[in-house]
Amino acid sequence: MSKKDEKNEAKELKEKLLIKKESGVKRADAQEIAKADEFCEDYKEFLDRAKTEREAVAYAIKIAKKNGFTEYSCGERYKAGDKVFVNNRNKAVMLAVIGKKGVKRGVRLGIAHIDSPRLDLKPNPLYEANDMALFKTHYYGGIKKYQWTAIPLALHGVVALKDGSTVTVNIGEKPGEPCFCVTDLLPHLAAEQMSKTMVKGFTGEDLNILVGSRPFNNDSESEQVKLNVLAILNEKYGITESDFLSADLEMVPAFKAVDIGFDKSMIGSYGHDDRVCAYPALMAAIDVKTPEQTVITVLTDKEEIGSDGNTGMKSLYMYDFIADLAETDGVELRHVLAQSTCLSADVNAAYDPTYASAYEANNSCFINNGTVITKYTGSGGKSGTSEATAEYMAHIRSIFDEAGVIWQSGELGKVDGGGGGTIAKYVANLNVDVVDLGVPVLSMHAPFEVVSKLDVYMTYRGILEFYRAK
Repeated sequence: MSKKDEKNEAKELKEKLLIKKESGVKRADAQEIAKADEFCEDYKEFLDRAKTEREAVAYAIKIAKKNGFTEYSCGERYKAGDKVFVNNRNKAVMLAVIGKKGVKRGVRLGIAHIDSPRLDLKPNPLYEANDMALFKTHYYGGIKKYQWTAIPLALHGVVALKDGSTVTVNIGEKPGEPCFCVTDLLPHLAAEQMSKTMVKGFTGEDLNILVGSRPFNNDSESEQVKLNVLAILNEKYGITESDFLSADLEMVPAFKAVDIGFDKSMIGSYGHDDRVCAYPALMAAIDVKTPEQTVITVLTDKEEIGSDGNTGMKSLYMYDFIADLAETDGVELRHVLAQSTCLSADVNAAYDPTYASAYEANNSCFINNGTVITKYTGSGGKSGTSEATAEYMAHIRSIFDEAGVIWQSGELGKVDGGGGGTIAKYVANLNVDVVDLGVPVLSMHAPFEVVSKLDVYMTYRGILEFYRAK
């Protein structure tokens, strides 16, 4: 055999046996890339309008209603193609499209979370110190505290009043509106601060929001600056200081979603984790038409703090909804769950060459390589995770490859480098086959995260093809 023949044989064998390392964006044609860019224009609007879980629920329901979804009525018999939604306390929502087989052969679940790291106001937040008014905060989720200093923040949320009404608060997003910030120490005086570790350089109690500096008037009364802030809030929203006790108020970055790079191939924004998976899951529910099996998209709350509470995935709200559908179809819930499958739509850490030592390159996911399947998460020796079976991994691979979905696999960094989890384990505990699927993210959990437009679109395509599969 000649050297040329040997080279050709090796090339053919490589094509047959080895994983193709070509970048996902090189595998996408111009038409596919244009579709990704178009899809992400609407995604950027979602990011700007849905910075909290309540806003994400409201946005999802508005889009659902425009596309024929109606509020679910327990006990009503629905037919194939019917579209319903369930609103759980305005902080989580489920959208279901009834399949040709109902739930008798199980359901297909796409679950993403809509909460993101942020600064929550404490129940008694407002105080005055040295002629400045500030809010005390309690950070939510895993953050690097120093990243939340010296950036513009906006106030979002609701205040519930004793008469049963609620007031929606949104300040800092529109042109001309004030923003807020956490101040930081100037480097000239920060020798002691900068000698500390990153963990100790800024504490949770240091995350105080500057909200005002002018007194109500010039008389001798104390706390005039605090009073002036409350007077402004009372005039705008009709609230008093005691109403903070029954409020869900969150400080979030005031940044708008923007294109990143000269080629505009990426999106920088607050809240990609996990709205970058929630939006594709939402749109897959909108676009699925009439599937074989009933599909349910769940946009859930509280993932960033452990999924506890009645709007998180440890709650029974999804379980009870499927139970209602099973009862209507005359089947046992346990039989429905045992035949059900799920994509836990959550992000993974994109390989960052600046911090290459944190990753194991052969098992990392990369920007522009498509949606990423994560067989397991957890930390150390796979602690705190479920792990998808080989059979279920093969099933998802087959769906994606047949449909031309660009995908990759990846772990969350080096084995002993840290770790994290998703809602997958709570779904797996119901005897449902589940695997994580999502978008690779740079600067995850920072106030400004970065994703690839192609990866966002391929996550949408992956969930949609999973819903459509026979």
